[in-house]
Amino acid sequence: MDAGSVNSSFSSSYEKTLQRSRQPLEQVVSKVYIPSLRSSSSNPSSYRQSGDRFIPDRSAMDFDVAHYLLTQTRKEKENNGVLSPAKEAYRKLLAETLLNNRTRILAFNRKPPSQLHGETLPATSDSVASSQRTKKSRRYIPQSAERTLDAPDIVDDFYLNLLDWGSKNVLSIALGNTVYLWNATNGSTSELVTVEDDLGPVTSVSWAPDGQHVSIGLNNSHIQLWDSSSNRLLRILKGVHRSRVGSLSWNNNILTTGGMEGKIINNDVRIRNHVVQIYRGHQEEVCGLKWSSSGQLLASGGNDNLMHIWDISMAGSSSTAAPNQNQWLHRFEDHNAAVKALAWCPFQSNLLASGGGGTDQCIKLWNTQTGACLNSVDTGSQVCGLLWNKNERELLSSHGFTQNQLTLWKYPSMVKMAELSGHTSRVLFMAQVKFFVLFLTLEM
Repeated sequence: MDAGSVNSSFSSSYEKTLQRSRQPLEQVVSKVYIPSLRSSSSNPSSYRQSGDRFIPDRSAMDFDVAHYLLTQTRKEKENNGVLSPAKEAYRKLLAETLLNNRTRILAFNRKPPSQLHGETLPATSDSVASSQRTKKSRRYIPQSAERTLDAPDIVDDFYLNLLDWGSKNVLSIALGNTVYLWNATNGSTSELVTVEDDLGPVTSVSWAPDGQHVSIGLNNSHIQLWDSSSNRLLRILKGVHRSRVGSLSWNNNILTTGGMEGKIINNDVRIRNHVVQIYRGHQEEVCGLKWSSSGQLLASGGNDNLMHIWDISMAGSSSTAAPNQNQWLHRFEDHNAAVKALAWCPFQSNLLASGGGGTDQCIKLWNTQTGACLNSVDTGSQVCGLLWNKNERELLSSHGFTQNQLTLWKYPSMVKMAELSGHTSRVLFMAQVKFFVLFLTLEM
């Protein structure tokens, strides 16, 4: 058997052995490139290195430049006393320009092709990705409603809070004497409760942090606590206020209520004697209440054009608080109308936005640590609600008289990013879903 047949037999048997050892669906490894022993252009490295590292490459050398560099020193010595300083400077500048600062005589590797004038190198995938990251795409802001819900019998009252969106993506809305629940996940609607005429109408609703329990403020001063999963009434808080309860805000197990008489009450819903703290500072109806995300500070706004910041550690108990005791941390008198719209900033804990009513029409930004007013913007309309965008540095405002618009503001410049018009009446109520940047407004 000759050598050729031996090699052929060995090659075929080797390939069969590989085929038997390979498992199904196993990743096939690509062949390793083995360079030829002969000098050939098929060798990928032949262009990059065509000669030995210690032997100069004649094809990569410029003999004219080499001759100039070899004879340059001798000519400089001969012309030293002949050239003037100006001509000598000109000669050096000309040599630098023509030689491009080349000083080597021998060349061991070919130079890469020079870039042509005005030609740009192709961008790599990394550079393209980095440029795409730096260039932020402009966000699309829809100009029409995602969905429209019918809301008959809703009470047309600026001072009430009849809409709230729970952490389990369920919307609660008060229409007259009835509270409805709308599940945004599956679009189903259910009735939670309809109160008697002597108790209603419903004047405020607010979800507990767990998204299962909802509190309802009534016109007769009662507060009801409901379990939404079983439609069961858990508790009625009586004797807290003397008249309607227009604002509610949760802080863990503490339900804070604001009454028409101006009192603000902290109710611990876990204990029998639920009134644990009282805030006194408003002389008229409390129409806005918002706890900060830390649960340490409470912002309140009233129909007396006042806004207060309360520290939970400074609140007096229900038994020790004097009738005229003032326990606020800050008291702001800058608004010229009722302050209902309040919103704590999600990315800056000491930043609070507030909005004034019809004769004020201003959005003000506050530093609650120092009490300073950082900015004030005249919106041209009654400010009914404020919501911060949790993913962007933006603030959304809803308005009443006279334009009934929604406005998106860029923080901190407070430049208008978008204005949504088309509502035929006041946009009194606004809620934000907890998981997504979606907004829902109710038109009267």
